[in-house]
Amino acid sequence: MTHNIHINIGSNSGCRHALIERAAAAVSSALGGEVLRSDIIETEPWGFESDNTFLNLGLMTVVSLPDSTDMEAFAIGLLRCLREIERGIDPSPHRDSEGRYIDRAIDIDLIAVGSVVVSLPELIIPHPRMHERYFVLRPLSQLDPSWRHPLLGLTAVQLLDSLG
Repeated sequence: MTHNIHINIGSNSGCRHALIERAAAAVSSALGGEVLRSDIIETEPWGFESDNTFLNLGLMTVVSLPDSTDMEAFAIGLLRCLREIERGIDPSPHRDSEGRYIDRAIDIDLIAVGSVVVSLPELIIPHPRMHERYFVLRPLSQLDPSWRHPLLGLTAVQLLDSLG
């Protein structure tokens, strides 16, 4: 069975372009095969105040997996791989001591794995706030406009349009 894997990369501190390119190259290498890239977009921080805007990039690849694949285990393995890449580029935390978002050199999020739904303490996919975030939906709409959110039933384009 084939699944479109969607990943979002963001940076709002340091040499943002170089950091995003480094992360994209590492993710592409780890995933193997053809990895499609969205345009890089610039957005205001989401969920916290900062003078530093984010650059964001979406990545998509298609993987073929046997029907017998444990999709939760696959998704957790993928998340761990992305976290290793993220920590290898910048091990700084993404939240302050009170749990609030802060500026970060690199942020790599697993957004979706096809129509797979995972709800575990360490991973929820599709990403639980993706439908609220322009910086996720714009790249996703560019790469895979007909992708349909398995819980909301809306396509990537419809989700983007719903933001107004």
